[in-house]
Amino acid sequence: MFKALEELIEIIRSRKNATKDKSYTNQLLNNKTLSKEKTEEEFQELLEAIQLNKNQTHEAADLIYHLLVLLECNNIKIEDVLNELKKRQQQSGLDEKASR
Repeated sequence: MFKALEELIEIIRSRKNATKDKSYTNQLLNNKTLSKEKTEEEFQELLEAIQLNKNQTHEAADLIYHLLVLLECNNIKIEDVLNELKKRQQQSGLDEKASR
């Protein structure tokens, strides 16, 4: 199951060098504003889908894709995000929040 996510991350990273007119991902990777706007749009679409109880899986997939692209175009490695989540497993969420 997580292999699909790993493959998606590899594809996103490989699109950095693709021709812009042939790759939507490349266009997003090279335009931080567009990537941010699309991620915000997809988040709103997921919230609406949840409220309507319709197309939640489709919209969640769109959001995950756009979030991964947004992270990559801002040089935030998903591996670092996952390591941060792993560290947080060592304490309660309430304690972690209080420490900020």
